[in-house]
Amino acid sequence: MSGIITSERFILASASPRRVELLTLLGLPFEIVPSDVEEAFLPGETPRKHVLRLSEEKARRISERYPEAWVMGADTIVIINGEVLGKPRTSAEAKDMLAKLSGQVHRVFTGFAVMRMRGDFIVSDAVESSVLFREIPEDEMVWYIRSEEPYDKAGAYAVQGMGAFFIKEIRGSYTNVMGLPLCEVVDVLKRIGAIRFSGGDNGINGKR
Repeated sequence: MSGIITSERFILASASPRRVELLTLLGLPFEIVPSDVEEAFLPGETPRKHVLRLSEEKARRISERYPEAWVMGADTIVIINGEVLGKPRTSAEAKDMLAKLSGQVHRVFTGFAVMRMRGDFIVSDAVESSVLFREIPEDEMVWYIRSEEPYDKAGAYAVQGMGAFFIKEIRGSYTNVMGLPLCEVVDVLKRIGAIRFSGGDNGINGKR
């Protein structure tokens, strides 16, 4: 039997449905323990430093409770013309965000941090992707903000949902735009010994 094996208990310090979906897609065994960290920018903080700081704070808060486990925190932001777009609270905010993104290139930053408090171990990274939107007509914008999709997503859209048809081009990691850059995450988890891939006897080693 093949699969991903974790060296210790693995905890995702986030309740993000997108991150849960991505880790589930991998087949990685994990638990969900959301952190409650204030996500405001600090003065002079760059987007990269911001997502790195928050991902580390989220991981550390949960790691203090579960010091034997591997804990991963993550944070994603959308930047358009120097402005940070968070999660819209109202339809007016969602429409305003989509209007700003319409026909423009925006950047998506995701930071992630993996920590094990026992052993005082932490590794973190941040990934940037660029996304080009087509012009969004008024009728499409109104239709979209009437759905539930925009309201728990940074930038008011879901790359893996109905909002996908707004997107003309992505440069960089697709899963980063979803909320977790899987390529970089898996590389880190393997490098630090948090996971290993177990292959079944499927003839790969010359045995039939």
